[in-house]
Formats: sequence, C-alpha cells, structure tokens
Amino acid sequence: MSENKPQWVAMGYIKGVFGVKGWLKAAVSTEYTDSLLDYPVWRLRKEHDILNVEIATGKVVGDELHVKLEGIDDRDQAFALRGYTIEIDRADFGDTEDDEYYWADLVGLTVTNRDGVVLGAVSKLMETGAHDVLVVDGDYGQKLIPFVAHYIDAVDTAQGIIVDWGTDY
Repeated sequence: MSENKPQWVAMGYIKGVFGVKGWLKAAVSTEYTDSLLDYPVWRLRKEHDILNVEIATGKVVGDELHVKLEGIDDRDQAFALRGYTIEIDRADFGDTEDDEYYWADLVGLTVTNRDGVVLGAVSKLMETGAHDVLVVDGDYGQKLIPFVAHYIDAVDTAQGIIVDWGTDY
C-alpha cells in the first residue's frame, strides 16, 4: 500500500439528530466515546456518497457522542446525515505502546499456529467483558481466539500472528 493513499477506518456512524441547531448523535466504535473528538476532520460515507467534514464542537452524553459539524446548522441538514459511516485515515492515528495494536491493523493478518498450520485470516475482532477476541476465518472454519498473552505468541503486522491454538478447537 502506498504511504500517500489513505486507509479509511470506520470508527462509528451518525445515528440521529439532537435539537434543532444541527447537532448529531454518533455511535462510536472506539475504546473511549470521546476519542473521535481527537480528529478534527472526518470523512462521512454512505454507499458512494462521501463528505469531508470538520468538527465545530462535541461532547459525550451518556454513551453517545454529540457533535456539531461546521456548516450543519439546522435539524434538516443534520437529519440528512443519518446512517453515514464516520471514517478516519489510519495515518492520523496516534502511536501505540509496545504490544498494543489498533484493531484496524490486525484485521486481514494471517494467523498461524505453533505447528506452522495456517488457521486463516482475522476477519474482525470482538470486545467481550474480559478481553478482545480475534475472529479467524479459514479452512478449519471460524475460530474465536482470545487476544491474550496465553494464546498469542507473536504479532507482526507485516508477517501475521502466531498463536498457541490447534485446528480442532
């Protein structure tokens, strides 16, 4: 992938409107609800319709993010954005600590066990109460592998993931 070509990562969606002055309610799929406020420019996408928008202001209300976008000043304009996916360019993400990974960097990686058997590729991750879980799809069916040190031997975002996991469970 070219370093200059954006890699758009879905981070939530516009789920509704709030009030009459153009405020939006966003459902956020980040660890912290207010994380999207760290990115002043969002790309909104709905099928082939793409809009680049700037955040004027925002706040967390319960488990929702309420945002006011530049140029969206009434309820009708805001309502027209319902259902749009909020995307952020992966290049705009902050650095991670050692042994920390963005989910977007793990999706698509090949998962191999200690015996060198390819179990498949990470299709998505799931958050559970205790820990994140890799969803791996491959020739041995779908595997749900806890993303914890007990099962994950190594992660190399260029080479893949090596796990302590068999083909029969």
